[in-house]
Amino acid sequence: MSYLVDSNVLLRLVYRLDSMHGDAENAYTMLREQNQVLCVVPQNLIEFWAVATRPTSANGLGLTIEEAAHESSLLKSLYTLKSDTPEIYTTWEQLVIKYQVRGKQVHDTRLVAAMVVHQITHLLTFNTDDFKRFTEITTVDPRQISA
Repeated sequence: MSYLVDSNVLLRLVYRLDSMHGDAENAYTMLREQNQVLCVVPQNLIEFWAVATRPTSANGLGLTIEEAAHESSLLKSLYTLKSDTPEIYTTWEQLVIKYQVRGKQVHDTRLVAAMVVHQITHLLTFNTDDFKRFTEITTVDPRQISA
């Protein structure tokens, strides 16, 4: 199996004081021990950067540019980075029409499109409800794995 690791999991892996850090870390460790392929796409890293560099007063991690660059580099060394391709847009467009996606949810749909194009079957995310509509993928909450 292959997993796309959502940015909310990546952020909790980096931010050790988060109450769900242990769940994220345990899920990562257990999936690695099971030889699962763990992937990210550029969008995951872009979302990670946005939250990591946002001030803590605005619900971010407050990292400096240098710290965020270091953490991003580390994440790229830990996960298989799948590239953006033109097919992702075409698939995204089909999905937003099929599922009548509106507003901010179009960004989640783009992750699903990347998964479909790269044949990634599972999404590791703390926000499973955001992806319930998509029959093309299986969502897994890290707390299910580490339990």
